[in-house]
Amino acid sequence: MQIITYFQQLTQIPHCSYESEALQTFLIDFAETRGYRTKVDAAGNILVFKGTPKLSLQAHYDMVCVGKAPQISTYIEDGWMQAEDASLGADNGMAIAMMMALMDEGRECEYLFTADEEVGLIGANALQFPLKSKYMLNLDSEDEAEVYIGCAGGVDIFAHKQYTLSDSDQLFYEISVSGLPGGHSGVDIDKNIPNAIKVFADYCKEKDIHIVSLEAGERINSIPVHVKAVVATFQPLSPQEHIHIRELHESYSVIQNSREIVDLLERFQHGVLAFDEDLGIPDRSINLALLKIENGLCEIATSARAMDHEGLEAVEQKTREFFENYGYDVKSEGKYPAWKPEINPFSEIVCEKTKEVFSSCAYKAIHAGLECAVISSLYPHIKIASIGPNIRSPHSVSERVEIASVERVYQVVQKVIDAVENA
Repeated sequence: MQIITYFQQLTQIPHCSYESEALQTFLIDFAETRGYRTKVDAAGNILVFKGTPKLSLQAHYDMVCVGKAPQISTYIEDGWMQAEDASLGADNGMAIAMMMALMDEGRECEYLFTADEEVGLIGANALQFPLKSKYMLNLDSEDEAEVYIGCAGGVDIFAHKQYTLSDSDQLFYEISVSGLPGGHSGVDIDKNIPNAIKVFADYCKEKDIHIVSLEAGERINSIPVHVKAVVATFQPLSPQEHIHIRELHESYSVIQNSREIVDLLERFQHGVLAFDEDLGIPDRSINLALLKIENGLCEIATSARAMDHEGLEAVEQKTREFFENYGYDVKSEGKYPAWKPEINPFSEIVCEKTKEVFSSCAYKAIHAGLECAVISSLYPHIKIASIGPNIRSPHSVSERVEIASVERVYQVVQKVIDAVENA
């Protein structure tokens, strides 16, 4: 299957967020050698087109790099492709591979590749192309036979505080947390996946521990899988599940009020804050994503999500007040809108073609940020829907994609293109 061949080729081109220039060059060369015109805007978004397209196909070309990524070695087991100790990049590389296959067919669409989606929808927010299509099919969803017509909005909230240091004659240890599965901070937030930062805080809560330094988390939109901390205590420390202990034979300065940090981490309400029973997904959530403590400076990053504007404002305000009550300075960045669920003539076309392949179709919304929300606000005349193949555990070393699902979804995409062209 050519799509899989193309995807494996993509895995060998590094394209972590902020570092996807090589893939940008590759995609431009690929399109132009097939007779397509290309444009690149100031944010690094790529538009590929020819003819008089009626439909835009959209995907982002950065990926979340976890584990050994961007060094990716793939294997297939029981019909699913995975990477060895690395995120796979099927989110959203499999969509790119589908679009490459469509270019091989000479399909006259607008192919929109957006930059740095995984770090705050940066490319989508800065789109400058005069898109001509009436419809857009986003290919960034992760469950076949489902048509996504809505998504959560989000905002990143950062807090920091400087603590006083003092010398200590206690025992010094390195505490590390590892072996957790990780996951996407939106679609996996309701799956009871352990957060490494919370695991660390729970280990420390009953102990007289003074923190020297700490680094935790991987990406702001991933549930943390690791912590590495240096601490001081008069108590000998013992390992437990996911907690590894190494005694150190050096002395360091410690944070005097370390108990406050542990208390803050313990009390922070990571996870689902409210659930939407009608949609069957979280309505509001927050991810305790990144933590760094060095030279007494404690820096915390969180990502909040909600299915509507009012909910997002409420989570943001509650989080700001929580940190401010501990004396932290707080700022918010990267806010993006929710995409209000709507069944429209285009989503009906997509659902009809989905039924032709799968015999069923369900309209869905997702508790994660899709670029559809930003793009629909920038191009209100374009009707948008989102589909994709079965992808599990994105943004983690457990990420995998079902091969047969890719082929089925590709059939849907072809049928949608035909329907729009013949309308």
